[in-house]
Amino acid sequence: MKLFTIGFTKTTAENFFDRLKRSGANAIVDIRLNNVSQLAGFAKRDDLKYFAKAICGIDYRHLPKMAPSQEILDKFKKDGGDWAEYERKFLDLMQARHIENIDRKLLDGGCLLCSEDKPHHCHRRLIAEYLKRHWGDVEITHL
Repeated sequence: MKLFTIGFTKTTAENFFDRLKRSGANAIVDIRLNNVSQLAGFAKRDDLKYFAKAICGIDYRHLPKMAPSQEILDKFKKDGGDWAEYERKFLDLMQARHIENIDRKLLDGGCLLCSEDKPHHCHRRLIAEYLKRHWGDVEITHL
């Protein structure tokens, strides 16, 4: 199973969609809690759905079940929280939500999307690695 990840900040729309198109991903899997913010630029939900189909010929799915809770997000982003604490709380939440039970067809060949430009301190990486631990046969590519 292939699983891609991508972030949309600190890049241009051209670079973002070129990377996505070249990857061979079959869908954008939006795992953001807030996907309609004006700060998202070209990555607002409805625009992204249109661009994904028009530019890359791929689907768009929103899976908020894989997003952090507002409380976890605020503690880290607004209160300057510790990454290790965020990671622990987020993974506990994913375990409680049993995301490993999701229909694999929704993710196979999909590209997990969030805002962070790099996967290092990002929940998309945590989800990809969590699913790999549970499913075993996941090949992760960070775009």
